[in-house]
Amino acid sequence: MSQTELRIPALGYGAANVGNLFRELTDDEAWAVLDAAWDSGVRYYDTAPHYGLGLSERRLGAFLQTKPRDEFVLSTKAGRLLRPNPEFDGGLDTDNDFFVPNTLQRVWDFSDAGIRSSIEESKERLGLDRIDLVYLHDPERNDLELALESAFPALERLRNEGAIGAIGVGSMVSEALARSVREADLDIIMIAGRYTLLEQPAAADVLPACRERGTGVVAASVFNSGLLAKAEPTRDSRYEYGGVPEDVWDRLQKIVAICRSHDVALPAAAIQFPLRDEVTHAVVLGSSRPEQVRQNAELAAAAIPEAFWLELAAEDLIPA
Repeated sequence: MSQTELRIPALGYGAANVGNLFRELTDDEAWAVLDAAWDSGVRYYDTAPHYGLGLSERRLGAFLQTKPRDEFVLSTKAGRLLRPNPEFDGGLDTDNDFFVPNTLQRVWDFSDAGIRSSIEESKERLGLDRIDLVYLHDPERNDLELALESAFPALERLRNEGAIGAIGVGSMVSEALARSVREADLDIIMIAGRYTLLEQPAAADVLPACRERGTGVVAASVFNSGLLAKAEPTRDSRYEYGGVPEDVWDRLQKIVAICRSHDVALPAAAIQFPLRDEVTHAVVLGSSRPEQVRQNAELAAAAIPEAFWLELAAEDLIPA
């Protein structure tokens, strides 16, 4: 296992929203969101070329250029190159939920040259000469075997050359995460939605692999696409970008009842749950509104009694 040392602050901001995820933000609105994160003490920022076809990287980079470089940790992702879209007709990238002109298209490239180009182009968009952590983004959506044969070794070479800091993988698929941890030399992985207060499939295979290999974890999508973002979820809340299945809703109602009995805010528990495992270094939260960013920081610091966690474990709602 790599001996790369990277200290990641426990609370991070996921910058997909400043890439116009789900709705358009002006440059000033995006800056206000990032300002709120910084003022709330957030010192870890995550982005990707995929987010708004580079808009997230450009906006985040412009903001971070105004901050002391040694005071924050920055991660981005590789695997998708941005290239001119020959079929651009004035439309938006709403098929991918980003409200930006689709003048560019995403092109998978797991070759050594492709990974190197991805990182150099990210640095140009960010306007920063150092990226602390690079994740291979959703490799199973392209070709996991090719990722293991080519993309991860390319990232390892770049790390060894000192061109980037730590390396990892980001995915919503537990099987892909577990294989990547076991078969590549990774420092940190990003688990999206698979290790949350509501469901923990990653606890079966991914976390044990991380413990064995000495690989750290960053937890993302801890609200399960918004379902856990409010103290009192509603039946029409969004789950995994769709409706809420009956079994998931029933499980959630048990969690909500225990939250009420201990006077614990559901979103606070959702944020803090992944950090209870020592392998988890950070939780990354996204938001498109400054007030939401500030509220998330407060929830992350809220006191939660140990009896609350013990009752959840006793009811088999979280691992004991």
